[in-house]
Amino acid sequence: MKKRRLGSSNLFVSEISFGCMSLDVKSEESEKIIHQAFEAGINFFDTADLYDKGENEKMLGLALKPIRDHVIIATKVGNQLQEDGSGWDWNPTKAYIIKAVENSLLRLQTDYIDLYQLHGGTINDPIDETIEAFELLKQQGKIRAYGISSIRPDVIREWIKRSNMASVMMQYSLLDRRPEEESLDLLAHNNISVITRGTLAKGLLVDKEAKDYLGYSKSEVQQLQTELQSKKYPISAPVQFVLKQSVVSSAILGFRTSKQLQTILESQNEQKEILNFDALRSVLKPIFYKKHS
Repeated sequence: MKKRRLGSSNLFVSEISFGCMSLDVKSEESEKIIHQAFEAGINFFDTADLYDKGENEKMLGLALKPIRDHVIIATKVGNQLQEDGSGWDWNPTKAYIIKAVENSLLRLQTDYIDLYQLHGGTINDPIDETIEAFELLKQQGKIRAYGISSIRPDVIREWIKRSNMASVMMQYSLLDRRPEEESLDLLAHNNISVITRGTLAKGLLVDKEAKDYLGYSKSEVQQLQTELQSKKYPISAPVQFVLKQSVVSSAILGFRTSKQLQTILESQNEQKEILNFDALRSVLKPIFYKKHS
């Protein structure tokens, strides 16, 4: 599988990456799917300390331990578990990040995290303090690169001004083209990569029954589904759509079964030149941001 550079970092990630959030941490099948993905050329695996209260990191760390030097591990920070375990509080402070990374390293069974990401963020965060924490962790060799997970243009703009981040993870798909308003061009101009999530729009762009999604009605979603389900497009067309943007380094997909993984990978190998992305883009008008911060 083709690899793309992540921003100005030394990380080269597979075009399709494995989002581990939906995996069953108690199932042996999860480890098998992870290894199957690696054998198919996927080297980029994404998790977060928030997922399954840390158990997702543990599961991933155990599965990747034998091949640690050959994979890129990304995790996220910023959501602090409450003492009673009932929920999470947002905490992007330097002190918390410095503490949280140690717990993630232990759970992942590794000495370093390839990509450490702020799991959200607003314009009111102590942004400089958060960046200080990430830069310190880079100096210490505990992380190789850092980024944010955000769809907010104002937040992204501030991070571009103040940081040396390698990437921004954001929701982007045929049913959510908000990043096209300004973020994609802005990030490309600053040599910062995009990692897409929600690429399949919760399955609506593959096999799920149509329903209202973001600002689109059920009937509008059906229009796009009808176009996608025509013989002109392989199943991976929504993935190829986001990867057509040169600023996108990788599309995160959440595979729950080996069959899902195999179906997407086989479709990804179909001829890409037959795809008419202009036709896909013309089905629905893009809906842009109302809240930028």
